[in-house]
Amino acid sequence: MVPTDLKKNKWIPKKNSHILTKTICSTFLLSALNYNSLTEIVDLSQEIYPGMPVFNGIPEVKMNIHATHEEWDKISGSKEQTPSVHKIEMGEHTGTHVDSLSHMDKAYREKSIDKMPLSMFYTEAFCLDFSTKGLNELISAQELEDKCKKARQIIKPGDTVLIYTDHYRRYFGTEQWSNGPGITENAARWLGEQGVSAFGVETMSPGVRKVSNKGVHKICGKLGFTHYENLINLHKLVGRGRFRFIALPLKIRGGTGSPVRAVAVFEDMG
Repeated sequence: MVPTDLKKNKWIPKKNSHILTKTICSTFLLSALNYNSLTEIVDLSQEIYPGMPVFNGIPEVKMNIHATHEEWDKISGSKEQTPSVHKIEMGEHTGTHVDSLSHMDKAYREKSIDKMPLSMFYTEAFCLDFSTKGLNELISAQELEDKCKKARQIIKPGDTVLIYTDHYRRYFGTEQWSNGPGITENAARWLGEQGVSAFGVETMSPGVRKVSNKGVHKICGKLGFTHYENLINLHKLVGRGRFRFIALPLKIRGGTGSPVRAVAVFEDMG
């Protein structure tokens, strides 16, 4: 809280300036400590590393040492190579990432990731429990609507809806990783009609591959919302109501997507 005199820009007598300074510093420090004690941040992002699973056709991740501290400090003859800079090669759709609208269809090629409003990636959110879904199982619009009612949540314009299937913990790194459940085209259309900014999944694709995935992408483009893939830790969000979802993309000129560091922020926990 800022002292009233400061908010109104009133002149403060010079003889009291040291008292005012102490008051401001103490107030801000207490506010910061109180905020941190009442805030929980849940990391929803995969690690990025060479050899990690990527969607079929996406470039494999390559990571090499570009420069070392020994080179920078001109240490000759050292057997140790301590990285100071890595060179990373990977596709935009690597690990936990968001798709641009330009990725959805050629018709939206001008709506690249750098042109999408940042407000789409900083939203309110909640998580729905679909952990009973098995490999390649579809999630319908009616099921989404029913789960919202069960969770006592009404989708508000601009929301992000996360879909927990427990596929990451069950199958990441296995032969079944690419065979996760996904939403139907009608389910995607229903989400878009509710005015969401995005929805997010644990799997490598928002729809079931070779069944609904391509159609889901096209509907996202047509209705102007996006989706996140390869999220983790969604089991930590189920049944906890609303939270702040933050997943800012890199500002890649003309980008068709971007890796994100997705987090859920729970405030006022006390």
